Amino acid sequence: MPDSEAGRLSFKLVYYGPAQSGKTTNLLRLHDQLAPEMIGEIMTLETQDDRTLFFDLLPLGFRAPSGLLIKFRLFTVPGQVAHDGTRKAVLSRADGVVFVADSARTQETNNAESFQTLAANCSRVGLDFEHLPLVVQFNKQDLPDAVPEQEIRDRWSAAPWPLHFASALHGVGVRETFADLLRATWRCHAESCELASKHGLDEAGFVAGALGGG
Repeated sequence: MPDSEAGRLSFKLVYYGPAQSGKTTNLLRLHDQLAPEMIGEIMTLETQDDRTLFFDLLPLGFRAPSGLLIKFRLFTVPGQVAHDGTRKAVLSRADGVVFVADSARTQETNNAESFQTLAANCSRVGLDFEHLPLVVQFNKQDLPDAVPEQEIRDRWSAAPWPLHFASALHGVGVRETFADLLRATWRCHAESCELASKHGLDEAGFVAGALGGG
């Protein structure tokens, strides 16, 4: 459930996926593209080899018609296998997840293993994976060794989650992925948080507010 304080509601959104799939790049491009009323600085903790070790945090927010402050905290998790404990800690209490896969054909096994750990870690930290707002993004579609979009769509045709195809380095598909996560998050939490009934915030308004209305 989102964190709630007097006059404020905070959603935790996590970008999850294998090492170097482009989770951090997604947040960097989002920071460039979004223009909400309040947008924070990105914070990055890195190892000596420049891979994200813990997380990136991009705080942003806007106000609902009722005056309620809607906040979003965006995190990435470390992709390296050795940091599973950190992944669980960051994933804990998440209100929505983007799974960022690497489109390279050589990364198919890593993608599958990372997705399996996402499902397992959700269970371990008390999240209902079956009902968790989740969007899947296949990143690095611009690279020559990328698995073609149609092949991926065929393979994922039975999956219930929205699929996006991106080149986060160039800002392609980043905003669209985030918008779909916002829609899924609103649908999951609107009733319990009285977003529409009490705060005048329908799905379109929720998405537009987070995206800066533009």
